[in-house]
Amino acid sequence: MGACSYVTVPRPTEHAALRRLERSEKPRPAVPALMAALLDANDRKDRAGVCLCAHAAVRSALGGAVGE
Repeated sequence: MGACSYVTVPRPTEHAALRRLERSEKPRPAVPALMAALLDANDRKDRAGVCLCAHAAVRSALGGAVGE
C-alpha cells in the first residue's frame, strides 16, 4: 500500500476562541429583569442562582467591563 496522506484541519485554540467570543457583540439582558430574577432566586433560597443573577446584573449594568 502507498503512503497515506492525512488532511490537517486547523482548529482554533481555546485562547483564540475566547478572544473571538470577547470581541463579538452579545445582547445583554436588562438590569430590571436580572434584579427580578435575583429576588426570585433569593426567595427560593437558591444560592447559586443568586450569585449568577448578581454577577450578570453587574456585568449588564457596567457594559461587560468587569475585571476578574
